[in-house]
Amino acid sequence: MKSATVSALALSTVLFSASAIFAQELASKDRIGLADAAKTLVVRLTNDSPNNSDPAIAEGYQKLFVEFIKKHPEWKLQMQFMSSDIGTEQAKMLEQAKAGNAPDCAAVDSFVLSQFMVNKVLADFTPYFSKEEVDDLFPFIRAGITDKDQTVRAWWWDTDLRVLYRNKSIVADAPETWDDLKKAALASTKEGMEGVLFNGGRWEGTTFDWLANYWALGGKLVDDSGKPVFGEGENKEKFLKALNYFKDLVDSGAAPKRVSTIANYDDMNAAAAAGTTALFIGGNWQYAQLKTTLDEDEFANWTFSPIPGPTADQRSTGTGGWTIASFSKDKDKIEMCANLAREVYMGPANALQQQLPTRKSLFDKYEVFSTEANKTFAQALVNGQARPGVPIYPEISNQIQIMMGDVLSGTKKPEEALDAAFSAAMEAYKRL
Repeated sequence: MKSATVSALALSTVLFSASAIFAQELASKDRIGLADAAKTLVVRLTNDSPNNSDPAIAEGYQKLFVEFIKKHPEWKLQMQFMSSDIGTEQAKMLEQAKAGNAPDCAAVDSFVLSQFMVNKVLADFTPYFSKEEVDDLFPFIRAGITDKDQTVRAWWWDTDLRVLYRNKSIVADAPETWDDLKKAALASTKEGMEGVLFNGGRWEGTTFDWLANYWALGGKLVDDSGKPVFGEGENKEKFLKALNYFKDLVDSGAAPKRVSTIANYDDMNAAAAAGTTALFIGGNWQYAQLKTTLDEDEFANWTFSPIPGPTADQRSTGTGGWTIASFSKDKDKIEMCANLAREVYMGPANALQQQLPTRKSLFDKYEVFSTEANKTFAQALVNGQARPGVPIYPEISNQIQIMMGDVLSGTKKPEEALDAAFSAAMEAYKRL
């Protein structure tokens, strides 16, 4: 009996070792799958991958990728990873795609997806996703991944939104309007806080977070043809109203002057941890980060609510996220890329990183999204607004970033800064 037990244990050890060795053979720093696999898919990803800086997330992704490749043993994934300079990475990849030497499958930021569509470099994903799956997407997601012919050109797998975070022990009630937020922020300064924080430095987050205020007024950045219109007529009036609102927050002391240099959501987390702010505008993902960063008692004081609008009934929030798309002309590679989007990213990766799904039904499928916080986020996504899917948007954003820096620092008056931004955007539009 003892001999049989020892033999069983020995066999178990051998099988475990063989399994571990096999797993190692299937995964290296730049490859998933057997090195001698018959087919290769070149994949370029962000840190939403085994390259994640968080060891636990990286390990989780590696497991997902290894399980994926086990279902497709004739393939190996040749992995490439982008730097943190996403704007440059996406621009470079677009040029590669136009020249015909882009990766077979890649992560494409949702706000530049339209540029890839306009240049007709994206493969057709329509055959690989059912009508039910497409219909299950939030409206802005569905609109973002389909071209004018309703062809699915990418799969948008995760999304996010912006909210107002507050420390309940200092700001008890959720501000509903711009005036409410100003009053709450000024009151918090009397408690030793620095007021409300938000992105105001030179990066995309500054534009995107502020746009919620402009959109709440009904303002438009471009017309139906993709031409900039934010600096003329009623749109200009609304734009100036939203811009002056942010300027007044700084001028009144409701927001510190340093917001003109904030260009990272981590700055807000750090301020919350240091106890120097009770209010900040940030992304939904920061809720989990605060839970990890703060002591349990401190975290219990923090909550979130919709971004205040000019009135309680005028609200908007920006929504972003990442897509998986194929640049290949090989049908097998296109299908394999779609499989990667479906089997790794559409659900499993959402749950792994607690990144909001783009399909309504997935909030019920995964327990992590059943929390009250995530249910609230899901409700807000129904009315989320994505950046306009037009080629001129990146330059509009660039000009708004410059404008915001000039206005918040006092270098230029709002209308002067707006006129300069609109003029530059129009000149860029003419060159498209």
